[in-house]
Amino acid sequence: MLYGRSTELAALDELTAGAREGRSGALLLRGEAGIGKTALLDRAAQSASASGMRVLRVTGVEPEADLAFGGLVQLLWPVQDRLDGLPEPQADALRAVLGATRPPTRDRFLTGLAVLTLLADLAEQGPLLCLVDDAQWLDQATSDALLFAARRLAAEQVAMVFATRDEGFAAPGLTELRPSRLDTGDAVSLLADLGLPPALRDQVIAESAGNPLALIEFGAARRDDPGSFTPVTVADRVLSSYRTQIAALPEKTRLALLFAAAEGRGDLPLQMKAARTLGVGLEDLEDAERAGLIQVTESTVVFRHPLIGTAAYQGAVLARRIAAHQALADAADDPDCRARHLPLATTSPDDEVASELVAAAERAADRSAYAAASLLHQQAARLTPDRRAQVRRLTDAAACALNAGHAGQARDLAEQAERSSPEPEDLARLASVRAAVMFESGERREAARLLLRTHAAAPGPGPGPAMLRTGATYGWFAGDADSVREAAERLASLGEADPMVEGMAHLVDDDYARGLPLLESAVAAGQDGSDVARTRALHSAILLGDDAAAMELAAAEVARCRAQGLIGALPQALHMLAERQVLAGAHRDAEASVAEAVEIARDTGLRERVAWLGGVPARIAAIEGDERRCRDLVRDVPDVGRVAGESALSLLELARGDYEAALGRLETATGPGPQRHMAMAMATVADQVEAAVRLGRSERAERPMRAFEAWARAGRQPWALAVAHRCRALVDGREEDYREAVRLHGQSRRPFERARTALLYGEWLRRARRRSEARDTLRSALEDFERLRAVPWAERARAELRAAGDATTSAKATAENVLDRLTPQELQVVRLAADGNSSREIAAQLFLSRRTVEHHLYKAYPKLGVGSRRELARLNLV
Repeated sequence: MLYGRSTELAALDELTAGAREGRSGALLLRGEAGIGKTALLDRAAQSASASGMRVLRVTGVEPEADLAFGGLVQLLWPVQDRLDGLPEPQADALRAVLGATRPPTRDRFLTGLAVLTLLADLAEQGPLLCLVDDAQWLDQATSDALLFAARRLAAEQVAMVFATRDEGFAAPGLTELRPSRLDTGDAVSLLADLGLPPALRDQVIAESAGNPLALIEFGAARRDDPGSFTPVTVADRVLSSYRTQIAALPEKTRLALLFAAAEGRGDLPLQMKAARTLGVGLEDLEDAERAGLIQVTESTVVFRHPLIGTAAYQGAVLARRIAAHQALADAADDPDCRARHLPLATTSPDDEVASELVAAAERAADRSAYAAASLLHQQAARLTPDRRAQVRRLTDAAACALNAGHAGQARDLAEQAERSSPEPEDLARLASVRAAVMFESGERREAARLLLRTHAAAPGPGPGPAMLRTGATYGWFAGDADSVREAAERLASLGEADPMVEGMAHLVDDDYARGLPLLESAVAAGQDGSDVARTRALHSAILLGDDAAAMELAAAEVARCRAQGLIGALPQALHMLAERQVLAGAHRDAEASVAEAVEIARDTGLRERVAWLGGVPARIAAIEGDERRCRDLVRDVPDVGRVAGESALSLLELARGDYEAALGRLETATGPGPQRHMAMAMATVADQVEAAVRLGRSERAERPMRAFEAWARAGRQPWALAVAHRCRALVDGREEDYREAVRLHGQSRRPFERARTALLYGEWLRRARRRSEARDTLRSALEDFERLRAVPWAERARAELRAAGDATTSAKATAENVLDRLTPQELQVVRLAADGNSSREIAAQLFLSRRTVEHHLYKAYPKLGVGSRRELARLNLV
């Protein structure tokens, strides 16, 4: 019986009941050793099994905390026959985890998606409970995969419960429950079977501080030895109690327990194979088994509590621990298992051992277990006698740490390697890692400068051109024009001239006539090239303001990430797509893209990306006149997204007539620095011009307007030429500029800009007393504004229409679009379903489970007034 656990049991019962009813969920039990977490998991497992739920269980073990996917292998081994039913990239990822194949896994989050899909597939046959004990000792690759799955549970009939100690295993986003200490009444009930005298019982209760394991162990110890305990922490007292019990066992039994603790996974055949080299056999476990310290089956050895294993290991002298690990390494058939024991059996540099560890690190990296790979490279470096080889291995450790999301650790390892070697070649390899860490930490200019300095010290082929391209990109985002120019010049001197970098260098010199055609060539060259070339083409198209190419390339990049399971890269791809969708007036699509990107970024720990994504909905909120939402979203946008944030706020101020604030903000935001040449920054020139003209200060718009006109002429994008003519019309008042702007807008994909041009031209026509023409033009603007829900702009258009004599125009609610009834994820799902995709195909594209997809469809059908996919296909979902 569990005493004092009514709250915890109720929470577990609610979780499993929800899973049986189709509501998935996850719960985290956090508390000190012995507080009863394992007992709660046991109770949940028993209750679930009795109700017909399937139970999968894994227990983290301390010796395996750095073994790539050790925990996931334990969890999924019983259900590996279900892998063939997964989408191929996901199945390959899990086959690699389970050792069936070893294809490289390109994205460290793909395994988590595969786990989610596998758990959801298992739940198709009935509700599933997944229990994770001692989560603080899971390897990071397993933790990442399980937490990714847990955070994306929705309607799969899956319940997940994690149990962890107070320290370690950060799991933001999961509901956390802390089992309480037992009160006196429950403690008395727990001790009742021991038959302690009241005085001794009360002493045990006081010493145990309400910890259930301490109550049991202290009570049993006091019953056998009434002497007092040393006043240390509860956990240390329990550990000391176990050490005392182990010390009383025969020497060979203690050695057998050491092998069990050192091996960690409970693999009895491996333990016995290794132990025989030291004269220990299966019979030597008997005394420990009779004492209740372990449970032995035909193939496993399990400690009754993890602290018993800790006591058995820590109680052995160092020489015995080394001998046990060496024997286990020699007995292991699995090279990764051997690699786990070798560093613990090696006390001095050994190049052969180091080479084995490097091979294990490469295998871990191939499976995207970068944290484990980093540790193995570090261990290899420690055992490497050659200094330069040691530096290379530390560099590899730093690169893997960076890929694992541990920027601070990557920085420390890179600095350690740098202190060990002054060689230019070594420093060049280190620079890329250090610069990436600096860039991610916000030191963007320093990152660019580091790469350029490093290249100058060791110029030539090899990584040089790639280093210079990266340095140029870092310099661009840092606002460091000198770095961009220098990178372009060096690439040209190496015979590696890069049209994208060279184009960026001309832009920072305001040489649009030479820069933009180079970016056009980069777009053309990359559209049918490699993935890297297409990515560079996308960025070039964005800089160029080529809406058609950028939309096509961004959509293709999103599709590629989905098809290849590149979950970590998907938020950025969705971000770029969402920006293009806003420009095209597809606000609901953009919000759906951002919502998915935010959810994935949160689930994968990309916190800065979450903040940066706020610039897109902020722009929508500014267009629609939602001031509070706009300001809230912009508040968290990082410095690298400053132009997006400031342009959204200035547009908001312009719409409400605060021209001085809008103009001042834009003059500051688009000052010196490469980012002022971005298409988004260039597009804000129109806001500057309008604000300056409204203030009667056209001279403040003249310089940016001339720059924008040069940029538009060089790039030849219809939207840019149209806006340039609109700006010139505002300043000079010439109708031919308005007419040319209207004509060019007919070739562009920016309805908001088209409507603004129509509004301004309509105002000009009304002032010219051409009221009939004004009304036609203003109605066109109003239609676009209403379609975009641009409330303040629609109000301006209505006011102008009334002034132009249109008495029928009045403020009215925007007609509801049926798609507005859907959540962003429902919108994505119904569109894919309407295109004929099956639920499983939709699930694979959106990184969801099939059941969650069908849950979204079930919720969307009544909102749309349909009852089937066939009816859905007849709707206009654009």
